[in-house]
Amino acid sequence: MPATFFEQDVTAALKNKRKLSAFIDGIISKYVKEVRTARLTYIFCTDAFLLEMNTNFLDHDTYTDIITFDLSDSKEAMQGEIYISIDRVTENATAYCTTFVEELHRVIFHGVLHLCGFKDKKEKDQKIMRENEDYCLAEYKKELADEY
Repeated sequence: MPATFFEQDVTAALKNKRKLSAFIDGIISKYVKEVRTARLTYIFCTDAFLLEMNTNFLDHDTYTDIITFDLSDSKEAMQGEIYISIDRVTENATAYCTTFVEELHRVIFHGVLHLCGFKDKKEKDQKIMRENEDYCLAEYKKELADEY
């Protein structure tokens, strides 16, 4: 399995972890042909925890919904840690008029897309990232219609 999921002082209420992990593996296979193995660790945490990481590791004193660390040693072996603020996901779900579950999956897919090489600093890159997030969400919804 390419992905494992941990909760750091929060409850993500993530369902169907095995199917989600297999879906993430499919995303990697679709976008990065060189990858032979993948080990991704998702850590769901609070705003305070992620703010401290953002400040200490990236020198950004702002709240964020996700931080992705690429720990890969080669293109064949993808490895990464993806930290997601459940507080931000909850707030963003309300702000974007979507469900918590959908926003959580969007952010989960956002993290793996970063590890696949997608960027989001420039407006053009943000558009491409959003299109790929939307694609992943639509495909995942087809697999798990009961969650939505």
